Amino acid sequence: MNLRIVSLVPSITELLHDLGLEEQVVGITKFCVHPNHWVRSKTRIGGTKNISIEKIRLLFPTLVIASKEENVKEQVDTIGEFTDVLLTDIKNLDEALAMIQLIGEKTNRNEKADIIIQNIQTNFRNITFLNSQPVPRNPKPKTCYLIWKDPYMTIGADTFIHDMLTHCGFENVFNKYTRYPVVTLDDIRNAKPSHIFLSSEPYPFKEENIKYLKKEFPHTSILLVDGEYFSWYGSRLLDAAGYFETLINKTMAL
Repeated sequence: MNLRIVSLVPSITELLHDLGLEEQVVGITKFCVHPNHWVRSKTRIGGTKNISIEKIRLLFPTLVIASKEENVKEQVDTIGEFTDVLLTDIKNLDEALAMIQLIGEKTNRNEKADIIIQNIQTNFRNITFLNSQPVPRNPKPKTCYLIWKDPYMTIGADTFIHDMLTHCGFENVFNKYTRYPVVTLDDIRNAKPSHIFLSSEPYPFKEENIKYLKKEFPHTSILLVDGEYFSWYGSRLLDAAGYFETLINKTMAL
């Protein structure tokens, strides 16, 4: 049977491309922006939380890949009534690597998946080595990672972003929370972070947000960070380690 894949998860869409599944992927969401040429060549079936089930049905998929966090359960359940669904639930690096291996198996791309996994592991070992050097990173820098504004939202300890922060050698000041809690400026002030990271997604923080928060936290370093490297758990992890190394060095220089 020929594979016909629909991806409802942007980070996994990028992985499918890097596994060499150009012909097999027939549908993606409007948020699947990597690789760029797939935006034009693949059928877009709506957003991650507002998909067109009828569009998916008409693509006659043999496999739909979804995410417990990013997609709506009722919609995924409905799709499961007419085709095979692989539902992912990724909260840390180990689970991400296991997911890459599983997708490699289900798409007959075992060897390519193994190479991606090995390269990710090697790159992340380099981060561990960097954080073990005699540099002023003990205790770990207390960090507030913001993903949204009005209201401000941050990340709890059961999220993939939290695990990435930990691998980078940063301490999430809201690690006693779960999921994506709403926080106030007073909450952040009381947590006493040495760094505030403003993510590029899902809210697109800009320089103007840094200027505003700098007035509230004049003694805290405030940086814009690339949210894709912190929250995308597919083959984007290949480049994430290098980005994290640059970020670590940048914060140590502040």
